[in-house]
Amino acid sequence: MENKKRYSIKKILAATAWILLGCTSVVLLVAAIRKKDSEHCKAIEINITGADNNLFVDEADIMNSIKAIEQGNPVGKSIGSFNLEKMEAGLKKNIWVKGAELFFDNNEVLRVKVQEREPIARIFTAGGNTFYIDQELTMLPLSEKFSARLPVFTNFPSDTKVLSKPDSILLNDIKEVSLAIQKDSFCMALIDQVDITARREFEMIPKIGNQLIIFGNGSDVEEKFSKLKLFYKEVMAKAGWSNYSVINVQYRNQVVAKKRGAEDVAADAQRALQIMQLIAENAKQQANDSLQIIQQDNEHNTADSSMIQQSIEREESAQPSNTFEKPKPQDEPAKPPVANTGAVSTARTPVKQNAKPGPKPATDKPIKQQPKAVMQKTNEY
Repeated sequence: MENKKRYSIKKILAATAWILLGCTSVVLLVAAIRKKDSEHCKAIEINITGADNNLFVDEADIMNSIKAIEQGNPVGKSIGSFNLEKMEAGLKKNIWVKGAELFFDNNEVLRVKVQEREPIARIFTAGGNTFYIDQELTMLPLSEKFSARLPVFTNFPSDTKVLSKPDSILLNDIKEVSLAIQKDSFCMALIDQVDITARREFEMIPKIGNQLIIFGNGSDVEEKFSKLKLFYKEVMAKAGWSNYSVINVQYRNQVVAKKRGAEDVAADAQRALQIMQLIAENAKQQANDSLQIIQQDNEHNTADSSMIQQSIEREESAQPSNTFEKPKPQDEPAKPPVANTGAVSTARTPVKQNAKPGPKPATDKPIKQQPKAVMQKTNEY
């Protein structure tokens, strides 16, 4: 009995000690919190991640937003007066802010972590509007700070922010194509713009040469670009940049190319004038997009055009040219036989397109007419 009583007394004492320890910890914690709340904010440290070099939102923008939310400079205010959740929600109202996290460290410094949205493509609508998209397909407005060097897509069918299901699918295809272009320096150096056809497919205009690249829809993107690179390296580099007018990579395991005919190289002075006017209008529009245009080279868009440059020099030495002309739309090609897998084939039949490609200079030499000799009549005496 005595042993049992002693054991019970020990249990009671142990339980009492743990209770006292817990109460002491709570009291100390409450006192620490009260002391922390009574402290004042000594400084603000802002860290922005996302797009390289904080292109679309910077520390000044975040600081101005914080001052607007707190209605003044937060430095010197008591820590207990801060509503960090409200501040985070206020920062997220900036379309370029993807996420925000705020907290105080042990030195009474307000730490602000902001994740910036990173655009992946620039889109022009059929109605004349333009915007960026990020990987979450968020539509982003143009910035007065920076004009991003990204793949350009034209003729997007909708100007509304709430898209229909077909337009949402098309926007996702744009994302896949744009990311694939930026992954490869050759494609980034080659592709000038991507036009969207009435069938919601893609046609590409190269920066060099006057070919029309028929890409098809947004499926098998990596395979199509692989075939396109192979064609440029193995065929175009040897045959010449002006030998083909259409390159079609939309079919599996093959490339269909159309050789340039006489109708593709005829000089058209009126069309050349229209192209120059369009170039001037585009240059003016791009100049108005941003107050400051900066072009960066990073791991996604560094141009590696050594192969293209070598081919140009080879082509120019063989066929000098000084007239620019965009390739004319052709008739739609008949689907090639399925049995031809892994081959590169050429077709001389006309190719018809559903949408007109953007203006692109051609390198073909105009046809010159020989002057006619005229003999002056003389009077015979």
